[in-house]
Amino acid sequence: MADRKKIEIEYLLKTSPKILYNMISTPSGLSEWFADDVNIRGEILTFIWDGSEEKARILTKSKDQYVKYQWDYDEGEDMYFEFRIKIDAITREVGLYITDFVDEDDEDSARSLWESQLEDLRRVLGA
Repeated sequence: MADRKKIEIEYLLKTSPKILYNMISTPSGLSEWFADDVNIRGEILTFIWDGSEEKARILTKSKDQYVKYQWDYDEGEDMYFEFRIKIDAITREVGLYITDFVDEDDEDSARSLWESQLEDLRRVLGA
């Protein structure tokens, strides 16, 4: 397996932190833009894309601020993906900051996938 590389993506959205938090932390919100369907049992979410499933565990979260997940196949708390909401103190713009770990040779395709998913989120929010 190739070495994993940390990537960070910032995306500005015209929405409230409360609405955005719902979109990144609930099965119904995530299934609107991130996956075809999402189910939850305890702290384990099952993401479904085109009939295939991936499971992720909620590592930590803070209401209206962030959610950190870890895929089943990742080991160690240093491998995760996180959605963090930040509000610019001056402009009051709401930013979604994504942290992910990807195979080094897949960085470009991973960034493209995130950009595509974030465009879906923007469209769903009407932002």
